[in-house]
Formats: sequence, structure tokens, C-alpha cells
Amino acid sequence: MTPMNRLKASMVLDKDFKIATIDNRIYGSFIEHLGRAVYEGIYEPGHPTANESGFRRDVLKLIRELNVPIVRYPGGNFVSGYNWEDGVGPRESRPRRLDLAWRTIETNQVGTNEFMDWARLAGTEVMMAVNLGTRGIDDARNLIEYCNIEGGSYFSDLRKSHGCKAPHKIKTWCLGNEMDGPWQIGHKTAGEYGRLAAETAKAMRQVDPGIELVACGSSNPYMSTFPDWEATVLEHTYEAIDYISLHQYYSNSANDPASYLASSVSMDQFIKTVISTCDFVKAKKRSHKNIYLSFDEWNVWYHSHAADSKLDPWSIAPPQLEDVYTFEDALVVGSLLITLLKHADRVKMACLAQLVNVIAPIMTEVNGRAWRQTIFYPFLHASKFGRGYALNPVISSPVYDCKAFTDVPYLDSTGVYNEETEELTIFAVNRHLSEGLELEVDVRSFEGYRLVEHIVLEHDDLKAVNKAGEESVAPHKDGNAVVNGGMLSARLARTSWNVIRLAR
Repeated sequence: MTPMNRLKASMVLDKDFKIATIDNRIYGSFIEHLGRAVYEGIYEPGHPTANESGFRRDVLKLIRELNVPIVRYPGGNFVSGYNWEDGVGPRESRPRRLDLAWRTIETNQVGTNEFMDWARLAGTEVMMAVNLGTRGIDDARNLIEYCNIEGGSYFSDLRKSHGCKAPHKIKTWCLGNEMDGPWQIGHKTAGEYGRLAAETAKAMRQVDPGIELVACGSSNPYMSTFPDWEATVLEHTYEAIDYISLHQYYSNSANDPASYLASSVSMDQFIKTVISTCDFVKAKKRSHKNIYLSFDEWNVWYHSHAADSKLDPWSIAPPQLEDVYTFEDALVVGSLLITLLKHADRVKMACLAQLVNVIAPIMTEVNGRAWRQTIFYPFLHASKFGRGYALNPVISSPVYDCKAFTDVPYLDSTGVYNEETEELTIFAVNRHLSEGLELEVDVRSFEGYRLVEHIVLEHDDLKAVNKAGEESVAPHKDGNAVVNGGMLSARLARTSWNVIRLAR
């Protein structure tokens, strides 16, 4: 391609074109009792960096680097068969249980109180899930009493007897997990789940009126019951809950990079459909209340399927879902983050699933090192610089067709304006597999702003990975963006993730 025929894209960012204030919890994550997420992940007594409670300090350091504001716990599929009482009290008295969700042994050495201690060390809040699979209203009201009531009742005093004098005061609660899925223990129809969720919400709010509640949406947009599930569940729960959940994972198992790099198109369609369903029920009920979205499971997941199919059942914390992420995966994660930001008016929480070892940005060795996977970096950049107002970009970009989608823009981009720090950040992915992209951005409304830095994540090999002690996929700050007369110009390398920061 000659210089005259170079691909060109343009964007207008205006500080008055605001979508919404970004809820920082959009940069949440997830830790389930699954694989090595808890045991050998965040918790490994005897590790050289372990603190007195057995939590790995090296892992905590990386999590604090990501600045994760909320972490969903303890599941996931795991929660639908979990008895929370097994994980409190003296460790030597805790039972070992069969975890039917993942066919492993759960030792219960880490439970509610230990996880709350870990969360404080990590600088994060907890999104707690209750078991609406094998249990229900009684279990949920007992757990919230244990966690949130000061004292003077059976379960709050039980917590005190376990060494936790102050209540945990957990604000955000999930009413079960993926209850539409036939794989789920205690799977229910939409009507069954909707009634149970509404009554559970009523009981939990009577214990603590200050909580916020997330109802289960569809496990993915390809479920045969989607979006009827959402409509029916919301018919029962609309005034009782605050959020409905979305779950979706993305894959390049077909080895089709062009379609894979367009994965955010699917996420965008999913979000818009759920918003439409919520607003349909709102209109039907003549309600003045908006239901917001909690995209509390999202990530890339496909690399580990073959290895997981060979696991022997009933082992303790075996390696499960340990995807080793490629540079290509990092680009997709970047685009998915851009999509979440573009829906900041309705998506108020999101959880990258998961945080350590299990389809995670952080990996660990037993008694050894912890390191950053490729997907660590776009998540880090979004969490660090994507706080403030999400702006509504006006984008013009050349497009392409692929097997999965048509008219996919080569440029995937958005902007975030932080009024407090007077910073503008542009996140951009060039999806083109072989050509750079000339980008021009009109930033004239940000008068007097100068370039701070242009961070680039790029690599010659889409399949490049990071390993312990060998980080071949890492960002650099040698991007070529310039600002002149209120116009920003940059050449985005082929298949690259870009963070362009401007300030006064």
C-alpha cells in the first residue's frame, strides 16, 4: 500500500459529549473457588512472600497495581452448591466437601472471613454471591446477618466468636449464579428463579436495607431462553433489585483472527439487547426506575479446554482453566474494555473473570514466581487512566467483512475525560492484520491540552505469550502521537493497543 493509499480514520472528542460518569467498579474482577484461583493463587502458606495469614504478597502487589475496586466471590458455578458455614470458624474443624460444579475437593481453608481480610489487603470491595441453587432464602438471610449486622443476634454474634468483631458491611450481593444454565446445580426456569430471587431480595433487605442486589441474567447471549429469561426474571424482581448480570466469554478456537478481533461487536449487541429488555419491562410496569447492568463475567476463554478435559476428579485445587494468553487475546480484551466504557450509562459494574491463575491476567508458580499475562496490560491501562467521564466519540473508519460480522471498523476507540485531573485519555485498537492506521482526532474542545504520552502494546506475532521471567509482550511509550492546533495525529501500528494521554 502506497503512502497516498494509507488507511485513515478520524474521530471527534468533545468534553460536552458525555455518556456518563464511569463507575469505577467497571474494572472489577472475580475469584471463585475453582482451580488454583484461591489455593496456590492468592493463598499459599509457606510461600516465600506469604504473610502471617498465608496470602501471597507478590500476588497482592500485582492486584494492587491493577487497582481492582470490587471482586466477585465465591462463585460462579461453585456457589450453587456451597454451604457458607463450612468456611467459617476454626480451620481444623472445617469439613472437606465434594464440589460438584468442578468435581474437586474443597478444603474450606479459605472462607468468608479470610477472604474479607484478603480483600482489605488488596484494597478492594467484595461482591458476595449467595447460593440459590441447593439453598435459598434462609441461607441468604443468615449469611447477610453474619456479615453485616453489628451484633446482638445469633449469626452476628457467631461472627464475633470467630474473631471478627466488626461487621464486614458488604454492600453488593449476587442472587445466585447462571440459574438459567442446565449445568447449574439447582437449575431453574425463569419463573422459578424470578420468584425465588424476589423473595430472597425481600428477606435480605429486611436484614440490611442499604445493600444493592444483582439478579441473574442469561449465562450468554446464545442461550435458547435469551432474552425471554431477562424479561421474565425482571417481571418478578424489577422493584426488588438494582442490576441484572451479563456473562460472555470470547474465543478464537476457529483460528480466525479477523473475526476474533471483532469480538466486541458481539458484546455491544448483547449489551444493547439486555438494555432494551430492561427498558421494555420498565415501560410495562410504568416504573420510574432504571435497571443497571453488571457484566460480572467476561474474558477470553478457550486455550485450556483440551487440558481440562483430561483432569481426574476429586483432587484438591488442580490446575483448571489456566489459559495462557496471547498478544491477540490482549487486543480483544482491549476492545471489550472500550465497549464497556461506551455503555457506561448502563453498565455500572463488570468483572474480568478471573483474577489469578484461572483465565486470569496474573499467573503463579507453586512456591515460585507470579507474573503478568498479556491481557494484564490493557486492563491495567483502562483501570488506571479510564476514570472520569466516558465520552461519546464520533468515529469515521474504514471497515472490513469477516466470517462472523460485516462492516467492522478497523478503528475501535473511545475517550475518557477526567475533570478532576484535567486529563483526556484515548484508548484505541487498530484491528488491521497487516496495515497501520493513520488516525486524526479533533480535540479542539480541550484547548491548551498537550501530549503526555502515547503507550503502545504491539508485537510481530499474534500468538506471542508471556511466561514466568520472560515477558515478551509488554507496552512501550514510544508512540508517535502529536498534538497541533487542537488536532491530534498518530499512526497506529497494525494490530496494536494504544493509550494516548493528554493534559493541560
